[in-house]
Amino acid sequence: MAGQAIQDRNESWVERLPLAAGRPWLALGVTLAVVALAFVLRIAIRPAIPIGSPFVTFFPAVLLVSFLLGVRMGVVAALAGTVLGVFFFMSDPAAPGYFVTSVPSALAFGILVSLNLSIFHWMQRANAKLRAERERSSALAETRELLFRELQHRVSNNLQVAAGLLALQKSRVSDANARTALDEAARRLAVIGRISRQLYEAEGVTRNLRAFLEPLCADVVDAGGKPGVTLTIAGGEDMTLPSDAAIPVALIVAEAVSNAIEHGFADRDLGRIEVELVRDARGIRVEVRDDGHGLPESFDIAGRSSLGLSIATVLAGQLKGRFELVPRGDGAQGSAARLMMPER
Repeated sequence: MAGQAIQDRNESWVERLPLAAGRPWLALGVTLAVVALAFVLRIAIRPAIPIGSPFVTFFPAVLLVSFLLGVRMGVVAALAGTVLGVFFFMSDPAAPGYFVTSVPSALAFGILVSLNLSIFHWMQRANAKLRAERERSSALAETRELLFRELQHRVSNNLQVAAGLLALQKSRVSDANARTALDEAARRLAVIGRISRQLYEAEGVTRNLRAFLEPLCADVVDAGGKPGVTLTIAGGEDMTLPSDAAIPVALIVAEAVSNAIEHGFADRDLGRIEVELVRDARGIRVEVRDDGHGLPESFDIAGRSSLGLSIATVLAGQLKGRFELVPRGDGAQGSAARLMMPER
């Protein structure tokens, strides 16, 4: 699950201690192996270590086992090390100096082991609490993500239903202007619904601009009802879009593409629409060009009564950018709709 993956990435290896917590026999085997290694090492260094230091190699073994495998295995290692140290490396109780060398060494070993086991016990309890908190946080994050996705899904469905109801209502309206208004409202609701399906991320993540616009533009062209119109998108592979700008940008681009189909190819079924995504010193430019009829002479977007162009202009202002509809300008017939906005 996504929450578990996030938890695994955020959890350091120290927080996962003790190891083999769910496999006691494996932990016991490793513990005995470490003690055996300490025993062999103690035998190897016997000539160099005084007889009064029987636990010199067992103490590090206890620390290692306690740290990696837990306090219980540390107690096992301490008991095994004590037995081996007493029977093999402590002097005879009747020997001179027994109480001066071996007994203090055994007491020191016991005190140090007890202190360190207490420290490791406290550390592992803290790790357990931290792990439990992480699991709770992960579960809450996963629940929030599921609820957010369900909410987005329901909002999108409701918008699609509303668009369908407006389309049905159009059949009962005889006034041409009213029918056009209902068509426009239904189309915009359908576009917002399609956008909503893409905005599933609960976090405010950025989105790849081209990957976001490609399916949207394809949907608008399909909805235009002119199968001879083709659309291509150039650039934008490395351009990103903040989530809060996604809907305004999508509505502006959808309006530009729809406007090209409706007016640029008003009396024909063939045409070409090009969407170009450019980053320059001024920010991001999204340009929608068509090879349609072009704009009438003395065209002024400010003086047009088109609701769609007015919405695009207002939305561009909300993005601290500008929207314009101008002649294509590259020697070809057609028009170009440009959205220019600062990169965020």
